[in-house]
Amino acid sequence: MLSRLLIATFLLISGFSLPAFAQNTFVQIEAKPDLQGAQERARAWSNDLFNINGFRMRSGWYAIALGPFTAEQAESEMRSLKNTGRIPRDSYITNSVDYSQQFWPTGATALTNPTPVQETPAPAPAPVETVLEAAPVAPDETPHEARRSESNLTRDEKKDLQIALQWDGFYNSTIDGSFGRGTRASMAAWQEANNHETSGVLTTAQRAQLIDSYNAVLASIGMASHTDAAAGITLDIPAALVIRSREEYPFVQFGAKDDSGVRMLLISQAGTQATLHGLYDIMQTLEIVPPQGPRNKDANSFTLVGENSEFISHTEARFANGEVKGFTLVWPLNDERRRQRVLSAMQDSFTSQQGTTLPLSDPGNDQSIDLLAGLEIRKPTLSRSGFFISDNGTVLTTSEVTGQCSEITLNHDTIAEVIFSDDTLGVAALRPVSSIAPAAVAGLRDGAARIQSDVIVAGFPFEGVLPAATLTWGRLEDIRGLNGEENLQRLAMLAEPGDAGGPVFDASGAVIGLLNPATSPEGQQLPEIVRFATRSSALVDLLFANGLSASAPVSSDAIAPEELTRLAADTTVLVSCWN
Repeated sequence: MLSRLLIATFLLISGFSLPAFAQNTFVQIEAKPDLQGAQERARAWSNDLFNINGFRMRSGWYAIALGPFTAEQAESEMRSLKNTGRIPRDSYITNSVDYSQQFWPTGATALTNPTPVQETPAPAPAPVETVLEAAPVAPDETPHEARRSESNLTRDEKKDLQIALQWDGFYNSTIDGSFGRGTRASMAAWQEANNHETSGVLTTAQRAQLIDSYNAVLASIGMASHTDAAAGITLDIPAALVIRSREEYPFVQFGAKDDSGVRMLLISQAGTQATLHGLYDIMQTLEIVPPQGPRNKDANSFTLVGENSEFISHTEARFANGEVKGFTLVWPLNDERRRQRVLSAMQDSFTSQQGTTLPLSDPGNDQSIDLLAGLEIRKPTLSRSGFFISDNGTVLTTSEVTGQCSEITLNHDTIAEVIFSDDTLGVAALRPVSSIAPAAVAGLRDGAARIQSDVIVAGFPFEGVLPAATLTWGRLEDIRGLNGEENLQRLAMLAEPGDAGGPVFDASGAVIGLLNPATSPEGQQLPEIVRFATRSSALVDLLFANGLSASAPVSSDAIAPEELTRLAADTTVLVSCWN
């Protein structure tokens, strides 16, 4: 060190400058005895710090250093980084004379006068036949050059790169325009996947490749701005995949073009917050909004995402200034990258022209209970009846509704889960996922009813077409099945498939059984009027065996028909199986 100072003093007195010492000052932060270990550490440090360099030291070790700086810059940088804990406390200032050759970044030349390391000469290659080669391709930027060009990017341009990396499946963190460890790791992963050197710093050409790939998606689907004068909405749409096909309040519909499988709705109607919330409920009845998927609703907006085995749909709408406007995008499954890109473009470009909404239209004669503005309403696979047996909403029903159902609902809007299903008796118990409070609970009679007495079945014979339970009158023919089954009772009544699972009441309002689906013994055809019900005593035993209990009837005295009708309506529930 003393000899360096004497030489420096002599040169200064003699009028010479010191470019090497003045401009090639470094802050050494780590050293490794082997090249591979040093390369790994240099790559790791590059995720956090900008100007990382790696050098072969004259001692034979390998150094990782920050720089180059002037002496003043090096002192200031080292003090700042130590104070913030970003570099080790034992880091120190050095200069290029301590280093012989640079190994990181590949191809960089941070040393002014590097001294080459003596290597064992390689054996001369054997003579080969001379061949003509194509002109060499111009090399891409070195990592050092890439960092320099990267430093000129604006914050928005850096965000665009993060968005493109995220869309391409390499980045899953915040879009903040800050290239920290996560972004560097995603860049390295992208480079590796695209057969580039994995430096963690994208060159200018690589950045262009990433952005071009991102934008190519929009070009392939004809993304273009669309202004719908009738709806008062402007947004970007995939014009190569959809075509405007129909306009009927409150939707403008876009059908699939060339079997693309993509569909769209524009939502536009005048209204209030109540209109928005009503639309939220209505949209979930449509076939294009499958029940599986997240839902979110607040005072002035909602989002619905639905997915089935064929497509995924995204609906969003907002209330503002007396108008409800939004859109639905329906996209084929297993094309998520393009869907996300299109959805993002639609959301970013969506604007509303205030004062313009779709007018109420004349429905005409071409109407159907299964259609809303020409869109098919989603219907369950089957619907049956059931009845509440506890204050927490537990329901008894037929086991018909538990087979091959992706979802079970009570009264269309409450999701339920199966507590148990007994195929021997044909009975299942359901529990609502969210808490509900039944208006009335069935009282199960634990004993035999009187033969030839009047009975009433409450149910949904038309599987939910009518909004309330329907009563069907009949007679108790026998307290056993045709073959003497103790768990069954035979009824004389005309009932529909949707009535199965419904409660069988006696004149006092007590439940004496659960109506079974219409079946006939093998090889026989029973009269249509013959129906069977599982006896209430068997239901009580089954509940007890599964850790549940049933309420007893309040009285055995007959009640007025209107009171029985009210009790039946409050007790009976529509049970639906969805797929």
